[in-house]
Amino acid sequence: MTQQIPSTEPELAAVRNFRDVGGLPTVDGRRVRYGQLFRSGHLAHATQEDAAFLASLGLHTIFDFRNAADQRLEGPDVELPGVRNVNLPLTDPADGAEFWKMVRDGDIDQLRAILSDGKAANRMIGSYRTIIKERTAEHSQVLHALAEDSVPALMHCAAGKDRAGLSIAVTLLALGVERDAILADYLESNAAHRRYKVHRSSSSASAYSPEVMELLSPLFDARAEYLNTAFETIEATWGGVDAYLDQGLKITPELRDRLRERLLD
Repeated sequence: MTQQIPSTEPELAAVRNFRDVGGLPTVDGRRVRYGQLFRSGHLAHATQEDAAFLASLGLHTIFDFRNAADQRLEGPDVELPGVRNVNLPLTDPADGAEFWKMVRDGDIDQLRAILSDGKAANRMIGSYRTIIKERTAEHSQVLHALAEDSVPALMHCAAGKDRAGLSIAVTLLALGVERDAILADYLESNAAHRRYKVHRSSSSASAYSPEVMELLSPLFDARAEYLNTAFETIEATWGGVDAYLDQGLKITPELRDRLRERLLD
């Protein structure tokens, strides 16, 4: 198949962190097919133009990894005609609604108490480890769906960085994508136009002071140490990617072959 490389990335008005993961190289010299696997932040605020663009992708399935608290905060995704929506809530990367309420509403002393001295980064590292170890059923469901009939597919969470980022990474591991390429795609979420807009309840300047933003930054960064924690957890728990896919996710070699046929050139 001739590989179609998009000349420009679309600029969506109200959907953050959208991208096609096509073009990433596998260890055996193939590449992820363009137009089959997309990732983004939530679609709740998509404009009519955004929705029209998303509809033009010919999506079969949208995987939404947000939980009920996320959906209450941001709202449901816009509906796209003919697209199946699958909600698979994953562990919130920062431990749930109460934590995020404090992030939004807390004063500087509260934020220092819960986020300073490496606590914010450690919280993120812990959540990545938990998702890999405890959300095997959800990741198995995603891979089975992709192998069967669910492409083209879009995966998203709130920011499109953590829960969607891990689900994309797991999919790319199953496809045999080079580890460095998986990490490079993950780190693209740090680009200024992709980053999730920090929500703070106060409109005062102090709510977004340099100290506040520094305290919050580990929650909204895509850091190599976070994704590497996921890789290390796979090695420590299952002994390697093949065993993780086989024993953890119940992905047979035959299903991996089908997945590769659907998603690789």
